[in-house]
Amino acid sequence: MTSGTNRQRPVVLSGVQPSGRLTIGNYLGALKNWLPLHTEYDCHYMLVDLHSISVRQAPADRLERCYEFIALYIACGLDPDRNVLFVQSHVPAHSELAWILNCYTQYGELQRMTQFKDKSARHVDNVNAGLFCYPVLMAADILLYGAHRVPVGDDQRQHLELTRTVAQRFNREHGETFVVPETMTPPVGARIMGLQNPEAKMSKSEDAETNAIYLLDEPKRVERKIKRAVTDMDGGIRFDPDTKPGVSNLMSILSACTGDSFETIARDYDGKGYGTFKQAVADAVIAVLEPIQQHYTEIRADEEGLRGVLRAGAARASERAGGTMERVHHALGFIPA
Repeated sequence: MTSGTNRQRPVVLSGVQPSGRLTIGNYLGALKNWLPLHTEYDCHYMLVDLHSISVRQAPADRLERCYEFIALYIACGLDPDRNVLFVQSHVPAHSELAWILNCYTQYGELQRMTQFKDKSARHVDNVNAGLFCYPVLMAADILLYGAHRVPVGDDQRQHLELTRTVAQRFNREHGETFVVPETMTPPVGARIMGLQNPEAKMSKSEDAETNAIYLLDEPKRVERKIKRAVTDMDGGIRFDPDTKPGVSNLMSILSACTGDSFETIARDYDGKGYGTFKQAVADAVIAVLEPIQQHYTEIRADEEGLRGVLRAGAARASERAGGTMERVHHALGFIPA
């Protein structure tokens, strides 16, 4: 999410739920592309742990995932001295602004949210108010940092439209308090699909273990998963997502790991068969993951150091969020603290 302020550089903000496990798709499609952004933007990367409690998860698992994800962010190259790494619940302004925005969001608008309908169908025994109001907290996440443009996937576009609607409604009643965000096309990264279902994106919350390569998968497991990846019967190695989605996905992975073009890959493995090709993909993925995993092991062992990173990140995020809340309080006629 990119934004601008009068005093500082534009802000990039991205949030991920601490659930599931980060995949090679998360790295090649997003994390890798975040690394140079700090030269132009104030980059804020948060774990949206408040969002994660709308669906039941064991507290010990959530705690471990938070530490794991932050350690992996750093291991992948996000320097905490150059990027703001923090946990959503450490910045109380997210919850406070969400409550305020709830009062400017209509019940019918939330009823129409597609994700609420989908998640309600999947979690019929836990259709809670938090699940219903999830888009309002997401709006608070965006508006709190003054985002002008927001890179979102297709599944989040409806939430961004609601954010725009709520911001405009508040501004009409109280003056120009919030920046009304626009959709942004994110930097082009590798679009990595599932190994067993190459027509859908690889998911960090995927139930099928063999469908995703996780950043902490050991080399033998990576090799095993890629050897079992879906291909086809014609044996040709060429990039054609419509007729050869499995092979094309493996080519995307290999290209993102090595920098080789699809044309080079097709030429290098022409006539060599899928076995040789899959081994090359596995070797390339392992070569990318090994230094990340080694760095991760060192970082994860220093839990107090990780907590220090999160405390520092929360302090920096809170400073920016505080400015927004001052404007909101003034607009609503609250007595200054």
